[in-house]
Amino acid sequence: MAAQFGRRLRKGVTTTAVAAAAVAALAASQAPGVTTDGQGRETTSDTTPSPEETADGAGATGNSPYYTDLPPLNSPNPAPSASTGTDLSGVAEAGIPATVLDAYKKAEAALRESKPGCNLPWQLLAAIGKVESGQARGGRVDADGTTLSPILGPQLDGNGFALIRDTDDGAYDGNSSYDQAVGPMQFIPSTWEWAGRDGNGDGRDDPNNIYDAALAAGHYLCRFDWDLSDQRDLDKAILSYNNSTDYLNTVMSWLEYYRKGTHEIPDGSGTLPTDRSDNVTARPSPTTPSVSAPPKPSTKPSTKPTKPSGSTPSKPPADSGSPSTPPTTPPTPTDTVDHLEDAGTAQLTAMAGDTFTERMSARAETDTGKAVAKVRIRFTITSDTDTTFTGGESVATVVTNSSGVAVAPALLAGERIGPVAVQATVVGRTVKGVAYKATVTERAADTLVRTGTEALTCTAGGEFADAVELKATYDGEAADKVAATATIVKSVLDPTANDKGPYFKDADGKAVRTLSGLKTDANGLLTLPQLYADDTTGTFLLRVTTAGGATATVTLTVKEAEATASPSPTVSPTA
Repeated sequence: MAAQFGRRLRKGVTTTAVAAAAVAALAASQAPGVTTDGQGRETTSDTTPSPEETADGAGATGNSPYYTDLPPLNSPNPAPSASTGTDLSGVAEAGIPATVLDAYKKAEAALRESKPGCNLPWQLLAAIGKVESGQARGGRVDADGTTLSPILGPQLDGNGFALIRDTDDGAYDGNSSYDQAVGPMQFIPSTWEWAGRDGNGDGRDDPNNIYDAALAAGHYLCRFDWDLSDQRDLDKAILSYNNSTDYLNTVMSWLEYYRKGTHEIPDGSGTLPTDRSDNVTARPSPTTPSVSAPPKPSTKPSTKPTKPSGSTPSKPPADSGSPSTPPTTPPTPTDTVDHLEDAGTAQLTAMAGDTFTERMSARAETDTGKAVAKVRIRFTITSDTDTTFTGGESVATVVTNSSGVAVAPALLAGERIGPVAVQATVVGRTVKGVAYKATVTERAADTLVRTGTEALTCTAGGEFADAVELKATYDGEAADKVAATATIVKSVLDPTANDKGPYFKDADGKAVRTLSGLKTDANGLLTLPQLYADDTTGTFLLRVTTAGGATATVTLTVKEAEATASPSPTVSPTA
């Protein structure tokens, strides 16, 4: 990994010749297509997920700076004693504060239950937590897991960082002008708004609480049905958190390190990282509480247009006698958006439990109808429903492409049937959005057949020996959880319930000839309860119908009971 190799190079290379050779080898080993982003970080076209996969061009952190310190070379497990002569350096750095470690493991357990296919390891959360905040500033948290003081990244004002104007009116970061990444997992407010979770059960989702932040990070990494045991999906998930190849390599270094083993250390005793990706912040001392304090207003250059100052006029250009105009921040793509338009979304209909085949799309436009690229569009499910986007979230943020179009992740229909409302808005702007309506229909079957071929017969007053089993399918596939009704009908032409013949029993043991509320199992099979016969003999029809109109008719035969031979009369002998 490039980041890890570079770090070791700084520590171990002692001559110019060796350093030059190593750097040359590193450059030669890089894959074609490696580029750098606006902050000098490496990105690659083959590992960077598409906007649909990342769901947010800025990632969870807004691509804020992160710590680049790499794991120590010694074992991640603590030495038993300094008296053994074993090098104890790095023990505190390798350990994880007790409350922070507990939060990571609880988040893994929660995701194992809610999204088992994601295979989220707690070591991944620990690796990201190390890179983002040095494990909550070395575990400086209270008993509930809340940081002793807020952890804030630099304000994202475009001055060396991404430009993300305020999206929360300062509610999370205290900044009503620009967003700042917040908390031990460094979420930007617009992402925390939908990704936030209550991990410690206090009824709040607080980005500065390690339990809440760790659980939110787990859901964020698992939101697209990625399988994190697959390296390709793992890479996509990490890059979606911060879209930088160096970031990916650094996180992977710590992930592999923690997988080899780690240990618990007391809260507040962890060491703080020293190297940061932007290479502008001085190394904090162990007593410095903030990960990266926002610039002071008195020293930060203004990015807004200002009137020329009379105290120190700017030197005019050589060919002009007027004072120069102070520099202004150019408008961002988001600033130019006037409204959103539906980009040709087709009818959105799906059966309960199915994934919608059509996806919503919105186009960002200026007031003249020109497409606007690189704008974050937020799709929010606004109705009371259990339908979600794939990954289980009710909100997805997607960046518009070169045509100004953002395509939302596919919807996954829940079990509640009926309309589903979705709203598309521009992140950071209040402009005309787009409203969508999707419809979830009842689970259905188009075919229903009996699985057995044996004749179903019974003697009057007895019970049928064989159970009635049927298989429901839809488009040739097993139709699971489909509602069904079974009725002993009067005839082929009269579907009303018969008042005699075979019957089922209700919970009180009384005879009933119509059963509703039945459902097929996961394999589309429907096994009916025990059937009984009264004293009426003859041929009867059992009709089973499902949602969607599939019907099967089964013949039931009731025969007379066999007559029992009477004993011969006894004849008394005659004298």
